Amino acid sequence: MKATTARHAATFAVGLLTMASYGSVMADDNHSHGDHDHAHESSHGHDHDAHGHSHDDDIYHGHFEDSQVEARALSDWAGDWQSVYPYLQDGTLDEVFAHKAEEGDKTAAEYKSYYDTGYRTDVERITIDDGEVTFYRGDDSYGGEYVADGYEILTYKAGNRGVRYIFERESGDDEAPEYIQFSDHTIAPTDAGHYHLYMGDDRAALLEEVTNWPTYYPADLDGEEVAAEMMAH
Repeated sequence: MKATTARHAATFAVGLLTMASYGSVMADDNHSHGDHDHAHESSHGHDHDAHGHSHDDDIYHGHFEDSQVEARALSDWAGDWQSVYPYLQDGTLDEVFAHKAEEGDKTAAEYKSYYDTGYRTDVERITIDDGEVTFYRGDDSYGGEYVADGYEILTYKAGNRGVRYIFERESGDDEAPEYIQFSDHTIAPTDAGHYHLYMGDDRAALLEEVTNWPTYYPADLDGEEVAAEMMAH
């Protein structure tokens, strides 16, 4: 496996929304999550009080020192994962957008439009097992073996930061992306409860993508359970 090294990316001047909901940046805070304005934190693998303030809160909101960032193995994201985009399309997540609109600065329809861009993907399912990543699109599947290719610490226009954990395809199907980059608001080894995945063949270009972040939750959750997780914090 390739050595995992940290690279520091340049600041991206990206206009970002600030939303108000449990577990996210409050409307009177002058910062957001960077890659996307993430409105919830999964209960899996995270043990912080969204209403209080803790070390984990700082990290979740993108405030940490370089020395705190640790390499992570692909096993942190092992499992069977489903895209949440179909739940946006069929209206299951409408209650989530209504929940955001109660305290946020956008209407439910505006939040839905924003997340429609963010969640959009045709990769409906992903399985990760022992270094093998398989992507499912309709009746087709393809995949390969991925190895660690370091991580990038990104600084955003709002001043907060995030970490992308990057893996490169070492073997497998040509249709599988050369690179996958995970973002889950965590900067050290832990089992992910959900994640946002950037997929493509250009490592550097993926680092500049901040508007489309396909999001995956465990495949054993139904739509109502996914919605409940999103609103629980």
